[in-house]
Amino acid sequence: MALTGRDKKRLGGRRALGLIAAGTAAVLAMATGGTVTQAAPAKPKPTHTQIQLLALNDFHGNLEPATGSGGNINGIPAGGAAYLATHLKDLRAAAAAKGQDSVTVAAGDLIGASPLLSAAFHDEPTIEALSGMGLEAASVGNHEFDEGWHELLRMQTGGCLPDGDGQNNQNSCPDPKHPFKGAKFKYLSANVFFENTQKTLFAPYTIKSFDDGRKVAFIGMTLENTPNIVTKSGVAGLTFKDEIETANALVPVLKSKGVKSIVVLLHEGGFPADPRAYNSCPGISGPIVDINAGLDPEIDAIISGHTHQAYNCSLPDKAGKPRLVTSASSFGRLVTEVRLSIDNATGDVDRVNTLANNQIVTRDVPQDRKTAELIAKYKTLVDPIANKVIGHLTTPSVVRTPDDSLESPLGNLIADAQLADASVVTGGKTPVVAFMNPGGIRADLASNAGEVTFGQAFTVQPFNNFLVSMDMTGTQIKALLEQQFSGVNGPEAAKFKVLQVAGITYTWNPAAAAGSKVVAGSIRIAGQPLVDATSYRIVTNNFLSDGGDGFPAFTTGTDKFFGGLDIDAFANYLTAHDPYTPVATDRISIGS
Repeated sequence: MALTGRDKKRLGGRRALGLIAAGTAAVLAMATGGTVTQAAPAKPKPTHTQIQLLALNDFHGNLEPATGSGGNINGIPAGGAAYLATHLKDLRAAAAAKGQDSVTVAAGDLIGASPLLSAAFHDEPTIEALSGMGLEAASVGNHEFDEGWHELLRMQTGGCLPDGDGQNNQNSCPDPKHPFKGAKFKYLSANVFFENTQKTLFAPYTIKSFDDGRKVAFIGMTLENTPNIVTKSGVAGLTFKDEIETANALVPVLKSKGVKSIVVLLHEGGFPADPRAYNSCPGISGPIVDINAGLDPEIDAIISGHTHQAYNCSLPDKAGKPRLVTSASSFGRLVTEVRLSIDNATGDVDRVNTLANNQIVTRDVPQDRKTAELIAKYKTLVDPIANKVIGHLTTPSVVRTPDDSLESPLGNLIADAQLADASVVTGGKTPVVAFMNPGGIRADLASNAGEVTFGQAFTVQPFNNFLVSMDMTGTQIKALLEQQFSGVNGPEAAKFKVLQVAGITYTWNPAAAAGSKVVAGSIRIAGQPLVDATSYRIVTNNFLSDGGDGFPAFTTGTDKFFGGLDIDAFANYLTAHDPYTPVATDRISIGS
């Protein structure tokens, strides 16, 4: 190939030099018998990097798939730790194949209110299972305080309890060859402080750093209302601060550390208008809406929980930008997979390209071998406790479904058991009235062809609350009954929380105003009209005794005495009344 002078003059400058170089290369290649190749154009650098975020919430120690409605999503069988572990592995593998990093987090209530398989061992099996699944960080939920904050610290750091090798149907470290080592993941509690030192119970946040220098921070928070819904002794010495103020105050701290991507793990949530729409966000309401509106726009996503709902939302922050807000139902039935899209130019999350998908933890995959072996081990260890027959039913079950007055057959049974419990009798004073919170009745009392086991009874009452007897005047009891329909329990009917009772009867009027719904003169104790100035001995659980569930009237009771566990009273009553026949729901009535 040759270029004439005229050609050289016409092809001047850089373009001419490039063509000459190309021509020379071609001549050389042909002279040596080679081939001519063009250099491949440089690939453009990616503008975004994707990080996979896998999220759980409200697992509640459900190592085995839950039964009934708690064991499916829209009719599809779901849940079970061995299946959950497999789904998490598969999701991570799919992300790795795309060159994506992955991190697994949770939004609280991993333990507490757990089935006997976990609760009999102080939830040590659940902590082991979640650690084995690769969980990295979790916020603290209210149920993490069920056995108190000292016990929660043990869940993190490990060690064994001197609980008498099964005392009260619990047994820490049942396998002496394998003591409890604590969680491999980090509990986070940004808004839970010790009153005396003002230090947080756990670290407020953790920063995940990746090989290319990217950083994502996770702030962990418990709902501020926790002291009102847990046993007072379990959180004694702790202060729970506002979620919005706490998270917003941490934003400049994290930015000073070079963090531009921030995710909040929040144990508080909302209520979608259609609970079946688990991958959308129809008409969501509840605390999460206001919290999202108040959080700093620098916070890029909220992983929520507590309400046991499933939703996948894009809600505007206070700057008007979309922000991801998700929740993955409960009991390990869903996993939220978030594709966190990081803008490589800014290091910040690109909200528009950040997507989430709530995936059902189906049972059509192989069980994870290590998780299945862990569950099998503890099933063997729990069998002697769970399978002990404690009584019989003359009906297939005793249900917690209430009638129009919001009284239930199972509520009556539990209240009767508490009223009959000898452990709360002191100083010659025997309770004449019992009160039980309906939210503490977690399932119907089932039977096996009429036989009731301790495990089935525990499923009904899994909190290991203590019974407390106390004195209350007639005036205080009137105030207590009105609190079923007012304060946090009203004035809307959906919020009504009618206590299950024994030893007392009364009538309430749904049409009456809050504060005056109990019909005047209708309250009777032991068949006699209530007298305002008379002192009555009552019994309840320590959760209600501390004013839980919006019943501050219980805190006005005097001469309080702690008895035994509620589950023991329940089990002993079934044994003493074997076989048991459900009684009529005629203690509470509706009228005017």
